[in-house]
This record gives sequence, C-alpha cells and structure tokens, in this order.
Amino acid sequence: MAPLCAIFRRHLKEQNLKYTPERADILNAILEADDVFEADSLMQRMQDDGQRVSKATVYRTLKLLQEAGIINQALFDAKQSHYQLVYGRQPSDYMVCVQTGKYIRISSDELIEIRNRICREYGWEPVGHRFQVYGIAPDQSKPD
Repeated sequence: MAPLCAIFRRHLKEQNLKYTPERADILNAILEADDVFEADSLMQRMQDDGQRVSKATVYRTLKLLQEAGIINQALFDAKQSHYQLVYGRQPSDYMVCVQTGKYIRISSDELIEIRNRICREYGWEPVGHRFQVYGIAPDQSKPD
C-alpha cells in the first residue's frame, strides 16, 4: 500500500489537492477489490461497510487515480464504466460477451511479445496495454 499511497499523494500534491481520508478509503477499497470494478458497486460496498462516501467523491477520486497511473478504465459495455488496478501489475486482458456483458480474464505471453515487437518497430518503450475481445459466450450461442 505504501508505494501506491505515495504515488497518489505525489500526484495530488502536483494538483494542489489534499490526500483526504475519503480518498485513502477509496484507494483501500480498490486494493481490496482485486479485480475489475464499477464505480457504483465500489461506492455501495464501501457504504455497506459503514464508510461515508459520496458518489461525486468516488468519481472524482477515480479520475485522479487514473491520472496518477494507478487504475485505468476498461470499458466492457455502453452502460457502465469498469476500472481496474494497473500499477505494478501485469496487463489484464479480457474476452467480453456482447449479449450478457459477462467477461473472463485471459493471459497471453504471445500478446505481450506482439506488443513489445510493435513498440520496438516504432522506437517506443512499452509500459502496458489493454486488449479486449468481444464475442458471444458459448452458453449464449443460438442453435442453428
């Protein structure tokens, strides 16, 4: 927690903002989520745990955490934005069912190799990526 906390504090200081207890609680809740999450479900979980947090504070803090490179937005559907912790983690890639919104995490060393090769070709230094495959899950296929 200390490195993420320090990174977030540094980013906030650069923006002339304070590291408030509410922002610390939101960061802790994200670390506990350990997977993709929605802002509203994060807020609801925090409120269920007895923490006082407003929707505006959650959304503003998520934006600040994105700017700091701690989380990123992973859009799985048009209804709700999903976020994931990315700082210090291997990239998480997903397959998403377009009918149900169900998603599964996939891992591919080959994909990372392709990313690195493409970056080398253009003289870039790879620092991460996001890869999503959209399809229809087998249990959602329509019979012929």
